[in-house]
Amino acid sequence: MGAAVADDAFDFRPGAQVPLSGSAGQTAATFALASAAYRDSPVDKILEANTEWHESKVAPGRAWATIFKPNLGEAFSRAVQLRMLGGGRKPLIQSFGTDPQAVVEHCLAANRIRKERDSWLTAVMALTGIIFLPGLIVWLLVFQIRRTVAKSEDKRAGALATTLLIGVAALAVLFLVKMPFTGFWAWYARAAVVAPVLGWLWAKQICERTAGDLRERWSSLLAGGGIGAKIPEAVPGSPGETAAERLRQGLARLGAEQQSNSVFYAGPKGILGMGTRWGSWQLAEELTQADPGKEIHPFRSWDVIRSIHDKLRMLERGPLNTGGFPAPSIKHWVVTPVGENAKAVSRPGGTDVDAYQVKSHAIQEICNKQQFGSGDRHYLGVQWTLWDGQLVITMLITVTVLHETLRIEVTGHALGPVHSLFTSAPEAKVKEVAKTVRFWETREQKLPLVDADEVVRLAVRAPFTWYPPVLDWLGGKLVLPEPFGLRHAWAAQPWRHRFMADDALRAATPVLRVVHAAAIRVLDDNGVDTEKFGNRSSFLSTSVQDASPRKADVYDA
Repeated sequence: MGAAVADDAFDFRPGAQVPLSGSAGQTAATFALASAAYRDSPVDKILEANTEWHESKVAPGRAWATIFKPNLGEAFSRAVQLRMLGGGRKPLIQSFGTDPQAVVEHCLAANRIRKERDSWLTAVMALTGIIFLPGLIVWLLVFQIRRTVAKSEDKRAGALATTLLIGVAALAVLFLVKMPFTGFWAWYARAAVVAPVLGWLWAKQICERTAGDLRERWSSLLAGGGIGAKIPEAVPGSPGETAAERLRQGLARLGAEQQSNSVFYAGPKGILGMGTRWGSWQLAEELTQADPGKEIHPFRSWDVIRSIHDKLRMLERGPLNTGGFPAPSIKHWVVTPVGENAKAVSRPGGTDVDAYQVKSHAIQEICNKQQFGSGDRHYLGVQWTLWDGQLVITMLITVTVLHETLRIEVTGHALGPVHSLFTSAPEAKVKEVAKTVRFWETREQKLPLVDADEVVRLAVRAPFTWYPPVLDWLGGKLVLPEPFGLRHAWAAQPWRHRFMADDALRAATPVLRVVHAAAIRVLDDNGVDTEKFGNRSSFLSTSVQDASPRKADVYDA
């Protein structure tokens, strides 16, 4: 129900789309993820980016059709496009520190480039392959056998595969010279042998041109995003263009869901999208009257939270001009519990939700009433996006009152950089060969971007790209981890990077002190004895200075 409301609110807004707040300074992580759409690495390479919490899989195709197997860019682009824009898709996890819409747009742009290439390759296959089908089948069988043999771990397999191809080529020449047929069939047989080879040469030039374009975009993104994603199919030219309108609505819905204030707590996996909880500090003391002759003035958890919210807005200010905190994002979150191994999540819906946003009055009610037992919980979050989106630090604050005990809990969450796989630049394809004269010395010989096997793979896949499910069945596909969010699915731990770890640990102390100071002020104003709260706050202020990351979400009971 929440999705339908979101569509109505975000769909038909006139004018240019302006990036929403919070997207600045997130280019490094965004462009690193977007670069995967243009990569030509083997698809299995993405498995190197799996973590203990989130694991991608490569669904195998048919064992006899490995020639249809996609590469990393093809599989990533299709999987992300289907998961984030497909009809009837499940809810997504927010990608803090990135702009998921930009990543999806690059996936669409990469698919568009490949579709244009495949249109040419389909024409080549029709002219030089389908008309001369017997010859095409023989050549494809040779390449498939060669591909299978070359995969063997035996070092001699590569040489054997090459020898096989040369041997078949020699037999083909002999067949042309010693033709067993005469008349029309003799000429057809000769054409059936030669035409696929000519088609291969034609296809190689097409593939080389496209591979150069894709690699240029890949390297440009990692260098700072010089080339933008072009997706004219997302701009409806007339009211009748339903596909373009549907795509535009999907992108708008994606942007709306990214701004949602609803998140999910998945046990030891932490809050999805924010990372695991690395630290936790609790201040819990009894509520007693400051003046025995006067009752405590009634107040609610929301009054304490509102005071903390106002005080946190001053974090970027300090007594010394030494840099300090950048402006944080301060937001009220509704946290929904899900199972550790849950494969899907469900966002809150109903009249209290508008465009994936839980309304303020509903948040206030959750903060005041849902503190024990089942149901969603309220947290106040202060978040910094640092290192161009490679580090996301989130401190969450919750206030509960049970009987006569007020409890203020501050927890630290950190989401590290995207896996190094996504930040690797394209490497030039070269090999070392001996010099002609000084044979004891070597030199680098530049290789074509697309080798013989790759040209055949692309040409064979091209006619089937008009109906991708067939390609998924034949060659396999990338299966994304669920619940899926672009950022947290491939995030590494920040603790391996010294400065990132320092930033996460240093944020805890000032936030904790601001929270306690704001809470104690509210208690003072409402006639509560704050001596015990002050003593406990001083103790926590001392202990937090020796902060060290730990798995606070893993209860070793």
